[in-house]
Amino acid sequence: METINQNANGRKNAYKLLIQNVALLLLAVVIALIPVLIYSNEEFAGTDDQAGSIITEIAEDYTPWFSSLIQLPSKGIENLLFTVQASLGALLLGFGLGYYKGRGKGKS
Repeated sequence: METINQNANGRKNAYKLLIQNVALLLLAVVIALIPVLIYSNEEFAGTDDQAGSIITEIAEDYTPWFSSLIQLPSKGIENLLFTVQASLGALLLGFGLGYYKGRGKGKS
């Protein structure tokens, strides 16, 4: 009889956890969409673009030390490459942290 109660409690806990995770996911989506909906007519620019315009305001004769090696066809491609770079960095960092944490557990 105890195993039946344990299974029922386990299913209830799993269902509660699923509901909680779905609610948190929906909350994250809503939080991410609110600024997009509020500022839908605004143009979003990165800090690199803003820094370049401020530098040219301060020193009009400033010339950059170097230029890009390649010219990307659109701003969307640049954003895509940045996102891929950030994702790979997060993946490597997560793998490294997980590896070292798991390696420490294997020794004990």
